[in-house]
Amino acid sequence: MTSSVDRSHDLSQPLDRLSPDERMKYESNYLRGTIAEGLLDRITGAVPSDDDVKLMKFHGIYQQDDRDIRDERRRQKLEPAYQFMIRVRLPGGVCTPAQWLKLDELARDHGGETLRLTTRQTFQFHWVLKDSLRPIIQGLHETLLDTIAACGDDSRGVMSTVDPQSSRFHAEVAAMAKRVSDHVIPKTRAYHEIWYGDERVASSEPEEPFYGRTYMPRKFKIGFALPPSNDIDVYAQDLGFIAIGGSKGLEGFNVVIGGGMGRTDQAPETYPRLASLIGFIPVDRLLACVDGVMAVQRDYGDRKDRMHARFKYTIDDKGLDWVKAEIERHMGAPFEEARPFAFTTNGDSFGWNETPDGRHHRTVFIQSGRLTLKLLDAMRDIARVHKGTFRLTPNQNLIIAGVKAEDRPVIEGILKAYDLLDETASTLRKNAIACVALPTCGLAMAESERYMPDLLTKIEKIMARHGLSDEAITIRMSGCPNGCSRPYIAEIGLTGRAPGKYNLYLGGGFHGERLNKMVRENVAEPVILEVLEETLGRYARERQIGEHFGDFLIRVGIVPEVKEGRFFND
Repeated sequence: MTSSVDRSHDLSQPLDRLSPDERMKYESNYLRGTIAEGLLDRITGAVPSDDDVKLMKFHGIYQQDDRDIRDERRRQKLEPAYQFMIRVRLPGGVCTPAQWLKLDELARDHGGETLRLTTRQTFQFHWVLKDSLRPIIQGLHETLLDTIAACGDDSRGVMSTVDPQSSRFHAEVAAMAKRVSDHVIPKTRAYHEIWYGDERVASSEPEEPFYGRTYMPRKFKIGFALPPSNDIDVYAQDLGFIAIGGSKGLEGFNVVIGGGMGRTDQAPETYPRLASLIGFIPVDRLLACVDGVMAVQRDYGDRKDRMHARFKYTIDDKGLDWVKAEIERHMGAPFEEARPFAFTTNGDSFGWNETPDGRHHRTVFIQSGRLTLKLLDAMRDIARVHKGTFRLTPNQNLIIAGVKAEDRPVIEGILKAYDLLDETASTLRKNAIACVALPTCGLAMAESERYMPDLLTKIEKIMARHGLSDEAITIRMSGCPNGCSRPYIAEIGLTGRAPGKYNLYLGGGFHGERLNKMVRENVAEPVILEVLEETLGRYARERQIGEHFGDFLIRVGIVPEVKEGRFFND
C-alpha cells in the first residue's frame, strides 16, 4: 500500500491513553512479540503470553480450548484442552486442485480429519495442537497459500462473488480481489521469520509503510459483488465494491462503506449497520480508493474503546459526508455519481450450470460448511482428476468449477459414488448459514453449527404444514451477538445469549439489503417455533405473488422497518 499517507496515529496520543490492545500492538515489534519463544514452551499446550495470543491472530491463528470438557479438566486440576484454529487467506474463495490436496493432507494429519468452509470464503483448520502449527503453515506455503492477516486488526480476507453465471466479468473481478488482498496485507516480515524460519534482514525502509506500528483500530473487511448476485452480502462489508459493466466491458465499481454485523451483548451503543453507497469509481482508481478508505479508518478510528473502533462507528461519529470528502482527498479525485444496479439473489445455484465459455460448474451443498471425513474423501478423489478450480461460496458451499464437458462424467461418477449427486437438502437448509460456536469458539454463548440442523428439521415441518417447502427464506444463526454468520440481515436471524437461549430477529431483506428487527429476546426453542408457526402461517395465507418472507413481515406490520441502515432495539 502507498507510503505517502499520514501515519501520525502511531504517536498522536500518549500510549497510556490508548486501549491495552493498542499499546500491545505498538510494542509488539511489528507483530513479532515473543511468539517464537512461546511455541517452544513444552510445559503447556497454550502460548503462555496473553499478548502473543492476540498477536497470533494477525498470523491467522486463534488459540482456543475444548469447552465441552473445560469443567471436567478444571475439576481434575488440568489446564484447558488447548488447541488452535488456523484460517487460510484465500482471496475470492478460489482454490486449485493441488492446493485442495495439500489442505486435505494437512487436515487429516493435523486438523482432526475435518475442514470448515467459512462465511468469508476460506478454510479453517480446527483442533490443531501447538506442535502442528508450523507444519500446517509450512505445508500451505508449499502450494502458495498462507494465513497472513486472516484475523487481527488489519484487512481480512477479500471476498468476491463466486457464481460464474453472475457476470461475464467474473474472472476479472476475482483477479482484482486477489490483487487487493495482496495489496492490503501487512508487510512485516514477522510471519516469514516465525513460521518459515527466515532470517531478519536489517533495512532503513519502514517495515509497515501504511499500517505503522498500531495497524488498524479493528478488523476491516472488503468484498466485491457482481450484480445480480449479492452472495457476499456487500452491505455487511467495511468496504464493498459493486461491479458495473457496460458494452465495452467492466467500467468500474459503485462503492459502499461502513457495513458491519458485530454488536456486544447488553451494550446498546453497539449495533449492526448496513454499508452506505457513496459513489462510483473507474477501474483504474480501485487501489487508490482502497488506500483512501482504509487510511481514513486507520487515522480516525477509535483507539481508546475497542467496542467503538469499527469503521461504522467512525462514519456515524464523523458523518458520512465528512468521511466521503476525506476519502476523496486521499484519492486525489472525487467519486462519480453511483450507477444503476440491482440484486436479485444472495444464494447459491445448486447442481450443474453451464457458462457461455462451455465450462460446467457444480455447486455441492455443505451443511454449515463442515467437511467431515466422507466429504473429504469425496473431494480428494475429485481433486485428483479435476482440471479446473474449486470455489468456496459465502454461503459455506463448494463449487467444482471450470469442468470441461468431456470431464463431467468422471466428476459425476465420483459424486454418485459418495451419494452427493442428488441434492436432498431442503430449500430452507440451502439458504441457511451457521457459525462454528461451541465447543471451540471462546466467544460463543450458545450452540450454532451443532444445533442448527436439528432446528431446521423442526422449521421444515412448520413450512411443510403451510405449503412453503419450496419457498426460499434466508436463516442465519450465530452463537453470540458478534454476528459472524451475518444474522442481522437474514429474514430469520438467531444470536446466542446463553445455553439454549437466543435472540430472534425477523424481517431482513432476502438480498441482504435490509436489517432485521429483534422480536423475542433470550428465548428457547419452544418460543422460537411458536413465533415462526404464527408468522409463517400468515405468510402462507396472506403473501403476494413473488413476495419474500422478510418483505411480507414489513408490509403487514409484524416487523417495523429498520431505518437509516442501522439496528435499534426500540
